[in-house]
Amino acid sequence: MQNKLNKENILHILNATDNEIINYMLKTVQYRENHLITYSKNVFIPLTEICRNDCGYCNFKKKSDDPEAIILKTKQEVLESLKEAEKYGCKEALFTFGEDADKEEVVKLKLAEYGYEKMIDYIIDICQMTLDETSLLPHTNGGNFSFDDLKRLKEVNASLGLMLENTSNRLMELPAHNKSPGKNPKLRLETISNAGKLKIPYTTGILIGIGETKEEIAESLIAIRDLYDKYGHIQEVIIQNFTPIPGIEMENWPEPSFLDMIKTVIAGTLLFGDTDVSIQVPPNLNNETAQIFLLCGADDWGGVSPVSPDYVNITSPWPGINELKKLTIDAGFKLTERLCIYEKYINSEWLNDNLLKKASNLSKHQ
Repeated sequence: MQNKLNKENILHILNATDNEIINYMLKTVQYRENHLITYSKNVFIPLTEICRNDCGYCNFKKKSDDPEAIILKTKQEVLESLKEAEKYGCKEALFTFGEDADKEEVVKLKLAEYGYEKMIDYIIDICQMTLDETSLLPHTNGGNFSFDDLKRLKEVNASLGLMLENTSNRLMELPAHNKSPGKNPKLRLETISNAGKLKIPYTTGILIGIGETKEEIAESLIAIRDLYDKYGHIQEVIIQNFTPIPGIEMENWPEPSFLDMIKTVIAGTLLFGDTDVSIQVPPNLNNETAQIFLLCGADDWGGVSPVSPDYVNITSPWPGINELKKLTIDAGFKLTERLCIYEKYINSEWLNDNLLKKASNLSKHQ
């Protein structure tokens, strides 16, 4: 098999059965340079739970009249969370918020109360505060951004992220995305592409089990690989499985099989095998099966927090660091902490002087 897989190669993996699957698992070994499995110790801070999208699988978004909804956290609330995270040795501040939340009147009013007009201005100041008043590195994941907004975010973020999810326009007609204009694959590919043009270290990935076909999985993985080949900014690819949760629109939707996840992780590993792009599988969504994915080539657990829940998957708590270490060791690997920005990007080509100094200092003490 050639180093860079084509669609036909990937489909062969995704449709593999019996010993073919074992043989593909063995092929992933040739690309493993070491036995290190990485994770980032973070604090997960949702600035607002208001969002213009209404995905059928989402457990994050809340309606503006929900008394439990986070309309907009204050700077003081954010700073308190950051300071608490520092005590636990967290190095990544993961800021999330619903896409175009400032189009909702309740968010507009809160922004005005805090002295802002747009959400982008608020997040820029939040990230700057993080850099000025804590030891953490900001990583923002807030949906699609314009080129100009990405340019501003680059100055105060070590890295950024956006799940591609899938390149299929067809999914815009299914429950997953039919009420979510921001999930238009053209918009998401444009955002990820613009991040590459701006040399922003970037995290993306696919979501499986939301109605896509194997052909669409293959096309989505290839689209990410093409973006990496063009810009070199993709530092990790997440393979995430849909998990049904009571109360969501897709609560009765079938989740992807364990075998589907195995084959998709293998496909991702082999597609990116000749690069240093990491393959990540969220351990909290795969508690009973997480170790197997390490044997399929996955080499990163993603962000894991000792101080905050996974607000996007609130019913799936992260494993403790010691538990994660045991899972990793039992599978024959070694757990090691990383920053939200991977080592190869910690240089002046990718970071401004302030971020470079901060990231370099943190990297030295890893």
